[in-house]
Amino acid sequence: MLRVFVAGGTGVIGRRVVPSLVKAGYHVTAAARSEAGLARLAGLGAEAVRMNLMDAASVRRAMDKPDIVINLATHVPAGSTMRMFPWAWRENDRVRRTGSANLATAARLAGADCVIQESFAPVYQDRDDEWIDERWQMCPARYNKTVLDAEASTAQFTKFGGRGIVLRFAHFYGPDSFTTREMAQSVRRGISPLVGPADAYYSSVSHDDAAAAVVEAVHLPAGIYNVADDEPITRLAWLESLAKALDVKLPHMLPHWLTALGGGTTQLLSRSQRISNRKLREFSQWQPAVSCVRDAWPTLLEQSPELAPAR
Repeated sequence: MLRVFVAGGTGVIGRRVVPSLVKAGYHVTAAARSEAGLARLAGLGAEAVRMNLMDAASVRRAMDKPDIVINLATHVPAGSTMRMFPWAWRENDRVRRTGSANLATAARLAGADCVIQESFAPVYQDRDDEWIDERWQMCPARYNKTVLDAEASTAQFTKFGGRGIVLRFAHFYGPDSFTTREMAQSVRRGISPLVGPADAYYSSVSHDDAAAAVVEAVHLPAGIYNVADDEPITRLAWLESLAKALDVKLPHMLPHWLTALGGGTTQLLSRSQRISNRKLREFSQWQPAVSCVRDAWPTLLEQSPELAPAR
């Protein structure tokens, strides 16, 4: 039985991944710092262990001798307003820079075969309406440049003979996502939650499909893989589909001058990124359950009372 160690198992992706790995027959050990986190992991079927991701010795003690190490740990600021401030991302920077390095090093010392590292696909450079694959230039903003540090730790693991896998996730959506709830509320108020031109592409992936990609990644060759819907759509099409599902009027797009006030953060989020999942689909059995977010809204609204249209 393969032994899998998971960091970030209580997060929105991790709490889907852990029970899926258990169901698939793996021996899953997952780490948390708090008693509440440990209890949640145990409830998901994992062997729960205490760990401080920022402490290299703590990581080595918690990890023991895994075959596969999965790092889903993040510390994304809560709320769209907070995410506009670079200082709000400092803890997330520490997780990606120091935490990822601690995990990759501990995995190598423990003799693990594979490290799977989460990453963020929408740091690719703008490419208008052309498809973006894993070879396209990355250009993160100041607030999320540490995605490169996390990916570098995985590359170092591969350099020492391991199987390092980076999963670059598109923008998440799901019924239990505070971001999705905020976006729906914004559209109800007649305000677009998306920045950028109406014809710019916006790539996304559901939490469930992202989690399924993580489980499938245990079989992948070393490398970098985009995880996104089959069919990214333009920002205008995204807004039209959500407004229709909510049964409200189409909100106006934000003017360019207002978008520019957000600095590097909104400039990055304004890019047109038609991200391709072709490589992941070629090397694995993964495919998204819903090919486009446009088709996902009705189910999402049924699953979450907070998203459902007011009647």
